[in-house]
Amino acid sequence: MHLDHAETFPQRHTHSAESQLPDGTRRALRIGLGGPVGSGKTATVAALCRALRDELSIAVVTNDIYTREDAAFLLREAVLPPERIAAVETGACPHTAIRDDISANLEAVESLQDTIGSGLDLVLVESGGDNLTATFSRGLVDHQIFIIDVAGGDDIPRKGGPGVTTADLLVVNKTDLAPYVGSDLQSMARDARAQRGELPVAFTSIKAEDGVRPVADWVRARVTDWATASA
Repeated sequence: MHLDHAETFPQRHTHSAESQLPDGTRRALRIGLGGPVGSGKTATVAALCRALRDELSIAVVTNDIYTREDAAFLLREAVLPPERIAAVETGACPHTAIRDDISANLEAVESLQDTIGSGLDLVLVESGGDNLTATFSRGLVDHQIFIIDVAGGDDIPRKGGPGVTTADLLVVNKTDLAPYVGSDLQSMARDARAQRGELPVAFTSIKAEDGVRPVADWVRARVTDWATASA
């Protein structure tokens, strides 16, 4: 699937940013996950699927520039049935497909919604690896998670950028590596609070047992809020 959507998708859907589908039922909540290359976005998506799939109906859209590597990883890990995972090959900088021209991602999300039906609760949209300026269009997702990791340096929260400062949830991942890469978690927490104010920050080690719990709890609360508001 490429951004040349005119050929691939000759007819556009019209229920993109609406909270309800054309038949009057609610659409799924959409949460975007962005962050730099190697921060653990795909691992977080996989962990969220494992943690929530028994209680929520979930689908995933992944983004890669020229491959479908992230989708292939999720399929190998069998985190969801294949029909619930869609891949977008952006063919350009990742932020282009999640913020500037969201057509391919929007079509993938809406196709999943149409295929699975009104019982779908949650669609996770994973961006390709990008920099600290990556943000999602609100026409594509309802909430944004931005993931950084301690190996990128403990000055990342201090550097700010829209991803760090405005995401609905900031995740600082790979905390288990902090002693080995010289990152000060307390400093990162302090700098994140200074940049984000009251917006939440979660520190995670996704590969640890139940390491995704802070993110899963946040996602679960957003789904509950969405279902209540849409009732």
